[in-house]
Amino acid sequence: MLNNSLIELDRAHLVHPVASYRGHETRGVRVLKSGRGASVTDSTGHTLVDGFAGLWCVNAGYGQDSIVEAATRQMRELPYATGYFGLGSEPAIRLAAELADRAPGDLNHIYFTLGGSDAVDSTIRFIRYYYHAKGTPKKDQFISVEQGYHGSSTAGSGLTALPVFHTGFGVPYDWQHKIPSHYAYRNPVGSEPQAIIDASVAALRAKVNELGAERVAAFYVEPIQGSGGVLVPPKGWMKAMRDVCRELDILFVADEVITGFGRTGPLFACLEDEIVPDFMTTAKGLTSGYVPMGAVFMSDRVYNTIADGAGMAAIGHGYTYSAHPVSAAVGLECLSLYENGLLENGVRAGKRLMAGLQSLADHPLVGDVRGRGMLAAIELVTDKQRKTPLPAAADPSRRIFDRAWENGLVIRAFANGVIGYAPPLCCTDDDIDRIIDRTRMTLDQTLEDPDVRAAMAG
Repeated sequence: MLNNSLIELDRAHLVHPVASYRGHETRGVRVLKSGRGASVTDSTGHTLVDGFAGLWCVNAGYGQDSIVEAATRQMRELPYATGYFGLGSEPAIRLAAELADRAPGDLNHIYFTLGGSDAVDSTIRFIRYYYHAKGTPKKDQFISVEQGYHGSSTAGSGLTALPVFHTGFGVPYDWQHKIPSHYAYRNPVGSEPQAIIDASVAALRAKVNELGAERVAAFYVEPIQGSGGVLVPPKGWMKAMRDVCRELDILFVADEVITGFGRTGPLFACLEDEIVPDFMTTAKGLTSGYVPMGAVFMSDRVYNTIADGAGMAAIGHGYTYSAHPVSAAVGLECLSLYENGLLENGVRAGKRLMAGLQSLADHPLVGDVRGRGMLAAIELVTDKQRKTPLPAAADPSRRIFDRAWENGLVIRAFANGVIGYAPPLCCTDDDIDRIIDRTRMTLDQTLEDPDVRAAMAG
């Protein structure tokens, strides 16, 4: 009765993110009840390996007692402290210092947000202010990459380049522009790394020439495109794009909301890519999803330009919950866990995950396997030679997710037949093996789907 009551209450009152409201009402909610390690259990007692770490965020895994204790201690001592009026709290100050100490290069200034979307939105405001402070307010055009994701705030959703975030919302704005993705599996120039890098560099230069270098403010990119289908650029791609931006006096924003905090191996993907951006956005793994928090990392140059431009005047950007002490206490404990075994375990588990997914490459439906560390995807096709996507009639995002769920696995099922993985860094060998075994079972069931069979026969 309790379960049915929750389903009805959910139908009547809870608005879900990125959902078909009527479709969700029809199907009803699946209520998650508990989690431990890399597994979650729903209200019916069904236990699943969470191959997606919530929403690419529970990097430390579920039920980490030390995180719960850190939050509890802070709630008892000081549950809230504003950052306004020159006030602050010890956890937030210490977390900012610890993050700056570990960040690439001179990213020494940290502005805390509630999550990734408002971190990206904050960079837009900071960048506008930066150019006004420099006396070049006409640098107001922003460029991002097709199939990129930069949140769903009013401004950030326009930098996002996925149609569902634009339809019906009046975005992107006329100051938001895109260049093609590096998408190696379906790139018109082929899959050779240097050809892809050269094409992206040429596309960025062409877009800047079209807009005028004196007008272009910033370029936004993810080290790996997450919500676009886990699209991994060739080695050296980020560096090449960073070099162009530096040459053309364009601010480079690395969106590490997904890739940060061990998701690809190191604490930040930019360290592996050997670049120092002007801004870096993070969230998700910052607190392992236990409490909301994001962070904007700002370079010395940008910070000093903004600070000098304002002089003694206040810079009018802030959030009530910026630098929240409980979130900061959680962030500090997560950082400790990462550096005391979790990052190392994530690297080991990531190698096992990638090897396991590669073992599925000969499955009739698997066209591509890609990833880095604990961030991976397989792309399903009905014809490997032609790279024909699964037909829309097969409703991949719904049917594949449902099959995996029944098989005891949570994955991200994209509408084009891509399956995304981002398991917790705490995964054991058994956890990873379960992810692979249950994926294989799900693929075999999908192969028997009448709509898929018809597409393969056709």
